[in-house]
Amino acid sequence: MPLHPEKHLSTTLTHSEEITGTFTLILYGANHINDLETIAIMDREGDNIKFQPYAPEFLYRVKNNIPAEEALKESIKFISRHNSFHHYEINKIMDKGNNVLGYEVRPIYEPLAFGIADVLDVDYILDEGYVKIYIRLIPSVERMLYNEEEKPDK
Repeated sequence: MPLHPEKHLSTTLTHSEEITGTFTLILYGANHINDLETIAIMDREGDNIKFQPYAPEFLYRVKNNIPAEEALKESIKFISRHNSFHHYEINKIMDKGNNVLGYEVRPIYEPLAFGIADVLDVDYILDEGYVKIYIRLIPSVERMLYNEEEKPDK
């Protein structure tokens, strides 16, 4: 991931009542029954800034022109499929001037299942009219899932 702190966007917790307008909905992940790299991004339409996951197209789906209430409902349904899903969190995605560019709907899992409730590390980077989205599992969860414990040299 490029290191340009001045281009990183911030996120902050919000409530569904604040979300209005029309969105492009990006449904990332949920490609198999145990896919933890799952999140929904609501890209505000009409602001000339487009969100783009930094991932192959087969890892996400895009739906355009979705009203806020419908986009939120579909996002929650999408991210809540995992059997360890506990609840969700909505964060607004803001530029340096605190303008809201979109929202993320993020799954929060049972903490005992993975040792932590929020397993995702997501970065939003504004670059030439696009918000590049970098999504990955936090390293400790990834190691646990894929048994990548350090093994002694033979």
